[in-house]
Amino acid sequence: MNSGVIQDLQYGIRSLLRQPGHALTSVLTLGLGIGASTAIFTLVNAIVLQPLPFRDPERLVWVSSKRSNPGNLPFTLPDFLEFRDGCRTLEGIAAYGNWSANLTGRDEPERLPGVRISADAFELLGVHAAIGRALRPGDDTPGQEHVVVLGDALWRRRFHADPGVVGQSLVLNGAAYTVVGVLGSRFVFPIPTAELAVPLAPESDPWRTLRNSSNFLYAWARLKPGVAREQAEADLTVIADRLRRQYPDSNARKLGVTLIPLHEHIVGNFRGALWMLLGAVGVLLLISCVNLAGLSLVRAAARQQEFAIRTALGASGRRLVQQLLTESLLLSVAGGAVGWMIACWSVPLLLAVSPQSLPRSAEVGVDLRVLGFALALSILTGAIFAIAPCFQATGVDLLDELKQEGRGASGGVRRNRARRVLVVAELALSVVLLAGAGLLIRSFVRLEAVPPGFDAHHLLAVRLSLPQARYPDRAALLSFYETLALRLERVPGVGRVGFVSLMPLSGILSKVSFTVEGRATPPEESLVTDYRVVGRDYFQTLRIPLISGRSFDGRDRPGTAPAVLISASFARRYWPNGGAVGAHLHIDDNDVGPRQVEVVGVVGDVKDAALDDEPIPHLYLPIQQVPEDGLVWLTRAQYWMIRTKVAPATLAAAVRREIHAVDSDAPATEIRPMEDYLEASVAPRRFSLWLLIVFAGAALALAAMGLYGVISQGVAQRRRELGIRMALGAQAEDVFRLVIGQGLRLAVVGVGIGLAAAFALTRLMSSLLFGVSPADPGTFVAIALLQLAVAVLACYVPARRAMRVNPMLALR
Repeated sequence: MNSGVIQDLQYGIRSLLRQPGHALTSVLTLGLGIGASTAIFTLVNAIVLQPLPFRDPERLVWVSSKRSNPGNLPFTLPDFLEFRDGCRTLEGIAAYGNWSANLTGRDEPERLPGVRISADAFELLGVHAAIGRALRPGDDTPGQEHVVVLGDALWRRRFHADPGVVGQSLVLNGAAYTVVGVLGSRFVFPIPTAELAVPLAPESDPWRTLRNSSNFLYAWARLKPGVAREQAEADLTVIADRLRRQYPDSNARKLGVTLIPLHEHIVGNFRGALWMLLGAVGVLLLISCVNLAGLSLVRAAARQQEFAIRTALGASGRRLVQQLLTESLLLSVAGGAVGWMIACWSVPLLLAVSPQSLPRSAEVGVDLRVLGFALALSILTGAIFAIAPCFQATGVDLLDELKQEGRGASGGVRRNRARRVLVVAELALSVVLLAGAGLLIRSFVRLEAVPPGFDAHHLLAVRLSLPQARYPDRAALLSFYETLALRLERVPGVGRVGFVSLMPLSGILSKVSFTVEGRATPPEESLVTDYRVVGRDYFQTLRIPLISGRSFDGRDRPGTAPAVLISASFARRYWPNGGAVGAHLHIDDNDVGPRQVEVVGVVGDVKDAALDDEPIPHLYLPIQQVPEDGLVWLTRAQYWMIRTKVAPATLAAAVRREIHAVDSDAPATEIRPMEDYLEASVAPRRFSLWLLIVFAGAALALAAMGLYGVISQGVAQRRRELGIRMALGAQAEDVFRLVIGQGLRLAVVGVGIGLAAAFALTRLMSSLLFGVSPADPGTFVAIALLQLAVAVLACYVPARRAMRVNPMLALR
């Protein structure tokens, strides 16, 4: 190493140790900025930047069926098999469907979420089991499909990480399945909540040849080498066109196939939020650097005579700059080390408070790329906050500084101008962050004010799954329903009990095709609505208002004329002038064909996916009139909604006892207050909001500190001037207004620049807002007033100090 560099390092260390307060402040400020930036970059790196942990992930695409209305949907089993066998541009295509299983015969019965998946899916992805093997193509063969692979979390939670579970038999939904493997901890099933997988086994599925069966299969595919995504999409669309001509009744509304990169599908809407947070924390780090540049200017100003003497002794400007850069690098490296430790500590904390829907969270971790990012930040920040002091050191007036004889260590109009410019920059940058946080706050407040369509307070949600072998027909299911409803209503603290096939805010939609009697519907036009099976008291339990007609009652039973209720949005769409009650529909909710039902009432809209989504038209069917071939869905998943007179969570144990008293093999593993689901629906927005609020608050504090430092220094430098003013008759209030005015002028300039920058930059976050314009004037005015108020507070203490200047002491 060059001797000059070693000398600079030694001198820099001694110089920083002589002023430990400055060094400690700089290291901590940098450490917090670098740590926060590195922590957010860790999320961005793992979720957005890193390729998927599969073989050749750039060739993996998500496949969906293109419809005229309502858009991209999953496939039926026959359609999927046509695409699998007919496409020549794909190396392979795999599908999966939601499949949950009751685990019995091992202590407490438990409902396990899982997937039915193409047995070659793991081979297609290039995924191997951690213990045993994954599913393989032969497992889809009829007679070989009763095997299961476990997820790592289930293996550790239920089987205590026992490797001997491989080869054992599990009873799932009353059938024996052999455990053939356990997947690695970093693998996440296509449905994030899933904990196990069984083969799809399409050849033995009863829906193998039913063209009108449910669209329940989601698919992804691997492109052949050298094949473009658009080419494969066109190839699959040709097959869709052939199926539409060949099967016009079932495929008339299926217009083609859409392919998007699998990574894009998995990351979804989180991409924009993560980039916004990284940009916000980058602005915060820049503010930290500007703040440190101001501190370094003060320190450099105090060393002007030192620089003058060294220049007089022959030191060049380059040598002085090298010395200052060395000292800045020492501070930035120390700050980077502190930041690295903060990042390592805060990443697990970020994951703990992040929403459960955060994709690829199992892959988030500190790696070499993150380490390189932290190192690059350290070097960059050191260079940024050293720029101003370097200019000041090279611009030193040798004769002037030597004449000062120590009196003007930090004086000079030119030196103060640089600090004022830095403070204006800090204020402007903090306004940008505050504007972003303010817009998110207003957006979140408006989102939480959106009514979900039901009363979530004092409401307990219970998810049940019944052993299918015990409920082979509608009579058996209705017997269970009537018995359990009666027992639950008798539990002390229970008000009403409702039943629904899919509860609100579940994010799951169940679609059914329909036509309106007396209206011609073109074959290519898709009339599809969401479909729910409910109990008699469901609407009263959730307090969903009845708008017109009647609710379900004793008239709606097996053998009577089928009745349905529709939501307000359904009625508005197809009967804008009224008259929905009494109308007849033909709904395709069975394996035989469309059947006629009568609309007997209209109820209020309910949010099913998220509060910021438009209401989805709903059709409700009474459980007493559900088709026999639709029972399989009700036994697999049903929700009981319990209106309570006490805190909902306190009734969980009593509810579980009543369920087990009716059927001991019916696991009730999900018993949660409905308010938890309401909170989970806004969790992603809340996560981004709170992080941005923290960053904006820190930026505001740093800007206030910078302004306070400039005004305090100005008061110290102008003591003689202030003393003369007061000796000539100026009142203390005049001096107070003079100092406050100086600070406000800087604040007004900074706020003006910041508002202009925010007006341009907040447009980038429009997709993250709800009910608020990116240029919302109310938010911008509030942010400007807040920044000016904080500026006044930052100037208050120096102004009060200026009021107490003694003219005689100042002149002396």
